[in-house]
Amino acid sequence: MVKMSHGSRAGSRSKMTKRFKDRGLPPVTRFLQEFNDGDLAAINIEPSIHSGMPYHGFQGLTGRITGKQGDCYYVTVKVGSVEKRILAAPVHLKKISGN
Repeated sequence: MVKMSHGSRAGSRSKMTKRFKDRGLPPVTRFLQEFNDGDLAAINIEPSIHSGMPYHGFQGLTGRITGKQGDCYYVTVKVGSVEKRILAAPVHLKKISGN
């Protein structure tokens, strides 16, 4: 028997797979997105870019931008009753227009 892998991407095959027509790198504008503190952002992981990638358990969650570190942004997400702070590159975030 082979021992199961417990790496950071274990169990994420369907989440981290692009459709055939969407393969390759995203447009440059996704890398250059700017966010301000208080903006709403959805975590939409881009599988082809490994740097600044958040943990796959946060895929699809929405949070508020609370700060910046280098080129990446801090996103505060509520998971159950706990607020978690995630560091993600702008290519893995999608701006949401809201209040």
